[in-house]
Amino acid sequence: MNRRAWAWALYDWANSAFPAVVSTFVIAAYFTKGIAPDPATGQAQWGWMQTLAGLGIAVLSPLLGAVADAGGRRRRMLGLCTVVMVLATAGIWFARPEPGATLWALACVGIATVAFELGTVFYNSLLPQVAAPEQIGRVSGLAWGLGYAGGLVCLGLALVLLVRPDPALFGLDRGAAEHIRATALLTAAWVAAFAWPVLLALPDPPGGRPAWGAAMRRGLAETEALLRRLPQNPQMLRFLVARLFYTDGLNTLFAFGAIYAAGVFGMGFEEILLFGIALNLTAGLGAAGFGLVEDRLGSKRTVMLALAALVLLGSGLLVAEGKAQFWVLALLLGVFIGPSQAASRTLMARLAPPGEAAAHFGLFALSGRVTGFLGPAVLAAVTAATGNQRAGMATVVVFLAVGAVLLAGVREPARG
Repeated sequence: MNRRAWAWALYDWANSAFPAVVSTFVIAAYFTKGIAPDPATGQAQWGWMQTLAGLGIAVLSPLLGAVADAGGRRRRMLGLCTVVMVLATAGIWFARPEPGATLWALACVGIATVAFELGTVFYNSLLPQVAAPEQIGRVSGLAWGLGYAGGLVCLGLALVLLVRPDPALFGLDRGAAEHIRATALLTAAWVAAFAWPVLLALPDPPGGRPAWGAAMRRGLAETEALLRRLPQNPQMLRFLVARLFYTDGLNTLFAFGAIYAAGVFGMGFEEILLFGIALNLTAGLGAAGFGLVEDRLGSKRTVMLALAALVLLGSGLLVAEGKAQFWVLALLLGVFIGPSQAASRTLMARLAPPGEAAAHFGLFALSGRVTGFLGPAVLAAVTAATGNQRAGMATVVVFLAVGAVLLAGVREPARG
């Protein structure tokens, strides 16, 4: 990869610390166990916060993507989103372990989540600028693998330097959960330290830019036109619908995988954290490894192969009996999580018309969020009806399979 591509990929390394530490493993658990009045209430409050954030992302992502295209401000908007994410993440430090901090904690995480997701719209839209068409899959896959590595390293540092030591390092008060709250400061510092190269290496296009008001009006018009034209672009429409289903499956897997591991296999908190680190490792290796061959295989074929493996291994996890079987199958499954996401990004870049990348990546973000409630809702309903966690998790496999079937009908553009 060239210097610009490395600078772009480094942003994946930077921002992946947020979902690893805040959304999934450390802060999410701290909120439900340390701030909320009880875990059940905390899980419900966290879920409502994620729902509101998802609605905000669904509304704003296509609109702001179109504004960025119209105004030539992708880099500036990426920088703004990154700053907001860093500040909101750092704000979690002030969320003390008491119910009175509930609204503050939820607001900080919700704002950071929206900024994170909107930032990826502008970040992904820069991909065609950093890689030649014949190398776009390699760059996307390696960057995604680098992202998993970044999340893994930051999570590991959080555990080794902050969460585990007793007495806590740096004079942190464990009684006030400062050792946990400090992981948010570490995450904010991590993103700030590694996110800036892309802002220097990829300047906005030269020339005059319309005022923000004019860019907003043009962006609204572009979004409206884009949505009107979508039925006339059946390949794009089918891809977005297919991704809607398999992304719902993946997001549900991420949200409930730890709960499944704890409930069915009796894994404790520390073992789940170690499992998360191991899963990030295999997912990163899978994303990077498939990135090296994706341009030869084709992006669609790579996604299809990954989804087929996820369905097969996910089915095996549903009938696995011992913890050793679970570990082996889950880590193998992790190998194919990264390629399914990285190659989807590449396929989107190839399907999007030139000059409309940010707007189409706004739709890409929308397809990953607009029904984000559906997977968890179906899983919860099936689990409640059957009283069986395995039956509930089986819905994830169904979502992945439906997405794969729909994707099979998409024709990948010829590479120039």
